[in-house]
Amino acid sequence: MRAPAYPIRFCNTADGVRIAYAAGGTGLSLVKTPNWLNHLELDPKSPVWRAWIARMSRSFRLIRYDARGCGLSDRDVRHVSFATNLLDLEAVVDAAGIRRFALFGASQGAAIAIDYAARHPDRVSHLILYGAYLRGARKRDASAQAIEQADIMLKLVQLGWGQDNSAFRQVFATQFIPDSTLEQLRAFDEIQRQTASPEAAMRLLDSFHEIDVSAQAGKIACPTLVLHSRDDARVPFEEGRQVASAIHGAEFVSLPSRNHILLEHQTAWGQFFDEIAEFIQRHGNESAAEFPGLGDVTERERHVLELVATGLSNSQIAETLGISPKTVRNHINHLFSKLEVRDRAHAIVLAREAGLGLRKEGHPVR
Repeated sequence: MRAPAYPIRFCNTADGVRIAYAAGGTGLSLVKTPNWLNHLELDPKSPVWRAWIARMSRSFRLIRYDARGCGLSDRDVRHVSFATNLLDLEAVVDAAGIRRFALFGASQGAAIAIDYAARHPDRVSHLILYGAYLRGARKRDASAQAIEQADIMLKLVQLGWGQDNSAFRQVFATQFIPDSTLEQLRAFDEIQRQTASPEAAMRLLDSFHEIDVSAQAGKIACPTLVLHSRDDARVPFEEGRQVASAIHGAEFVSLPSRNHILLEHQTAWGQFFDEIAEFIQRHGNESAAEFPGLGDVTERERHVLELVATGLSNSQIAETLGISPKTVRNHINHLFSKLEVRDRAHAIVLAREAGLGLRKEGHPVR
């Protein structure tokens, strides 16, 4: 399965860091928080991630981004901590011009998603978590042995991350994808090497160990789905159970796998996507119904209208959504007819009255 290559753009966080993001696909907007480790340009070509990206893009308008210190985002940054993850995510969703969206997080990305959803309940329509945990390695177990194990992993990064010899990085690869082909194992190792410097990888891993979103989990109000591999070699199954228990009304699904990252050849792969599709169907995709006055616009037309309201041109909208300018024109003509407006200015007024077009700074930095 080949993953589409969507245009990569940049936006600035509140503390001045440039974050790379990409958006494309059709359907309900779904924002994916970063996990270990992402690279917008390399992931769609990787045998580890390309099928996942392609499958998600068929069902959603998928928004991905590289965390600070990684991939195409600013690498040489002064502040890298769990707290700065929120700044990255806030910048991306505003730059992408989306008001409400489904939020997906895996591994430490799940903790980022929980933190954001608790702080911005008006923005998150659905929360989907996989391989999640509430507390990092040092927080969930304060024993001397647990702390020593966490420190050993940091030492492995310090000693071997930048070397041509992949032996040190393979420790991480075999934890994340124990049930994989040799090609997938090598690809995961290579993405790790190219995505982050040894110093950035150390700072990121150290910040993960200190995560604790136990309090935030109790504030989640949106429909939530928690999925976890029964024999996850990276994050214990019990951690996933605790996440689901901490979020009121969360649905929990166990998957038959040892992998922390699911791969296309696994039985759990199909179940994972089926569970997500059924979850979205049960709780609705919140298209026009959440915006009074917009009539019967489709989900794609709503995306186009929201981008019109932020001031983007037809060509910029086409790039953002991964469609042709002609298709954008057709959507806009249909919108004018459905909304009973004659021009772009009146459509923008109506869209903003409905709460669309929150981002008003203009086209994101390229």
